[in-house]
Amino acid sequence: MRSEITKREEEVMQLLWDNGPLTVAEMLQLYAEPKPHFNTVSTMVRSLEKKGFTTHSPEGMSFRYAATMNREQYGQRYLGGVVRDYLDNSYKKVVSQFVENERLSVDDLRSIIDMIEKEGK
Repeated sequence: MRSEITKREEEVMQLLWDNGPLTVAEMLQLYAEPKPHFNTVSTMVRSLEKKGFTTHSPEGMSFRYAATMNREQYGQRYLGGVVRDYLDNSYKKVVSQFVENERLSVDDLRSIIDMIEKEGK
């Protein structure tokens, strides 16, 4: 089962990726005003833990939460889901979408081909 994270949960993940393991109180200090309620952030990290994105360890009367994957791993997982769900599990379609929308140039494609050829040797 693939679990999605919400935009608000992604904000929590960004805090953990940028700052390392944090308590909910420490997370709240990092939020800009208006800060979410303590219980809101607490609910989000518990939800992320149920989905497998965070883990926790006891710290005094609280818990310190940590990401279970880094930003790049999450990006790969997210992209894999998008490719599977919306692009018929075809990375060729991903590249063609970028080319059609002029987000990848011919030089970019040549660079990618060079990288693939170097990896294959």
